[in-house]
Amino acid sequence: MADSELDRLKARRVTALYRLDLIARGAQLTYEDGTLIDMASERDRLDTVVADLDRRIESLERTLN
Repeated sequence: MADSELDRLKARRVTALYRLDLIARGAQLTYEDGTLIDMASERDRLDTVVADLDRRIESLERTLN
Protein backbone atom coordinates (compact mmCIF):
# COMPACT_ATOMS: atom_id res chain seq x y z
CA MET A 1 0.00 0.00 0.00
CA ALA A 2 2.86 2.41 0.79
CA ASP A 3 4.30 1.81 -2.67
CA SER A 4 1.05 2.91 -4.31
CA GLU A 5 0.97 6.01 -2.07
CA LEU A 6 4.53 6.81 -3.10
CA ASP A 7 3.61 6.40 -6.77
CA ARG A 8 0.58 8.65 -6.30
CA LEU A 9 2.67 11.37 -4.61
CA LYS A 10 5.33 11.20 -7.34
CA ALA A 11 2.67 11.50 -10.04
CA ARG A 12 1.19 14.56 -8.32
CA ARG A 13 4.69 16.09 -8.14
CA VAL A 14 5.28 15.51 -11.87
CA THR A 15 1.94 17.17 -12.66
CA ALA A 16 2.75 20.18 -10.47
CA LEU A 17 6.19 20.55 -12.06
CA TYR A 18 4.62 20.35 -15.52
CA ARG A 19 2.22 23.13 -14.63
CA LEU A 20 5.10 25.23 -13.26
CA ASP A 21 6.94 24.71 -16.55
CA LEU A 22 3.87 25.85 -18.48
CA ILE A 23 3.67 28.97 -16.33
CA ALA A 24 7.38 29.68 -16.88
CA ARG A 25 6.77 29.43 -20.63
CA GLY A 26 4.02 32.04 -20.41
CA ALA A 27 0.92 29.88 -20.36
CA GLN A 28 -2.27 31.45 -19.11
CA LEU A 29 -4.57 29.07 -17.27
CA THR A 30 -8.29 29.64 -16.84
CA TYR A 31 -11.02 28.31 -14.60
CA GLU A 32 -13.82 26.28 -16.18
CA ASP A 33 -15.93 29.43 -16.52
CA GLY A 34 -13.16 31.14 -18.52
CA THR A 35 -11.93 33.42 -15.73
CA LEU A 36 -8.17 33.91 -15.88
CA ILE A 37 -6.12 32.45 -13.04
CA ASP A 38 -3.64 34.79 -11.34
CA MET A 39 -0.45 33.13 -12.53
CA ALA A 40 1.82 34.59 -9.82
CA SER A 41 -0.45 33.15 -7.14
CA GLU A 42 -0.70 29.84 -8.99
CA ARG A 43 3.10 29.65 -9.29
CA ASP A 44 3.47 30.32 -5.54
CA ARG A 45 0.81 27.72 -4.73
CA LEU A 46 2.47 25.11 -6.95
CA ASP A 47 5.90 25.85 -5.45
CA THR A 48 4.39 25.16 -2.02
CA VAL A 49 2.72 21.98 -3.28
CA VAL A 50 5.99 20.67 -4.77
CA ALA A 51 7.92 21.42 -1.55
CA ASP A 52 5.27 19.60 0.49
CA LEU A 53 5.27 16.64 -1.88
CA ASP A 54 9.08 16.49 -1.74
CA ARG A 55 8.93 16.26 2.07
CA ARG A 56 6.21 13.62 1.99
CA ILE A 57 7.97 11.55 -0.67
CA GLU A 58 11.27 11.68 1.21
CA SER A 59 9.59 10.64 4.44
CA LEU A 60 7.75 7.76 2.80
CA GLU A 61 10.89 6.57 1.01
CA ARG A 62 12.75 6.48 4.34
CA THR A 63 9.92 4.42 5.81
CA LEU A 64 10.02 1.94 2.93
CA ASN A 65 13.81 1.49 3.01
